[in-house]
Amino acid sequence: MAKIGGFFVCILVVALDVGAGICGIEAEIAENKVEHLRVLIFECKEPSHEAFLLGAAAAGLMALAHVISNLLGGCFCICSLDDFQKASPNRQLTIACFLFSWLILAVGFSMLVIGTLANDKSRASCGFTHHHMLSIGGILCFLHALFSVSYYVSATATFSDDK
Repeated sequence: MAKIGGFFVCILVVALDVGAGICGIEAEIAENKVEHLRVLIFECKEPSHEAFLLGAAAAGLMALAHVISNLLGGCFCICSLDDFQKASPNRQLTIACFLFSWLILAVGFSMLVIGTLANDKSRASCGFTHHHMLSIGGILCFLHALFSVSYYVSATATFSDDK
């Protein structure tokens, strides 16, 4: 029964991250549909409400997928490099996937938030261009799915090995 539950957790995390990635890419497409004037590195454009909503949905889905994989995957403490080197290969893989998933979350979530805030109605002004923030954040959602599922699977394998 635990294997079936783990399979559904993996499918849920992948579905949330894929949904976030698609929303991020669609937000970039919606953002590119609005009229804008560009002079060198400065750009004046109207915010896109559709891009704002899709970007916010992408950021929310990515955060939810991360919370689910980390809460259900558990936590493994490695306090020093010596502990890491003495750990089993499963535990090393768990820690590596954990760190990469957090790194990808930090970069991807930040890009999605920056792209989303650029489309906020109160920010209808001119400034520096923030091109492709939403689409790069959306692509990082797909990569986040890979490392989050890898973390969950390796964490549950490490937990069963420790018993």
